[in-house]
Amino acid sequence: MKIVVAMTLLSLVTGLANAQESCASKEADILRQLEHAREQGNAGRIGGLETALGKVREHCTDEGLQTERQEEIDEAREEVREREADLQEALRDGDSKKIEKRERKLAEAREALREILKD
Repeated sequence: MKIVVAMTLLSLVTGLANAQESCASKEADILRQLEHAREQGNAGRIGGLETALGKVREHCTDEGLQTERQEEIDEAREEVREREADLQEALRDGDSKKIEKRERKLAEAREALREILKD
């Protein structure tokens, strides 16, 4: 039951996060950075940002961004599942050092997933 609730919450959070990311928001962010770089007179940064802006305008699609984001989320979820399986194996073996290590790795994988979902 807990797994079903957790997966439902993750799906809702994922949907909200995907709705926030768009090509328009990426372009606006780059323009904001570009304005700041111009104020600072940072020629190298200006050139890089102008290149990035051109690429966003030419290649960015909201569908592509959503696909990339979903792939990142899927990979992070798979990592969590693998770490959970590793921990279960360590628990069956009863080796306290392995258990501690696997718990730490699982916590790191869960934190990585939270960070991806937060963005």
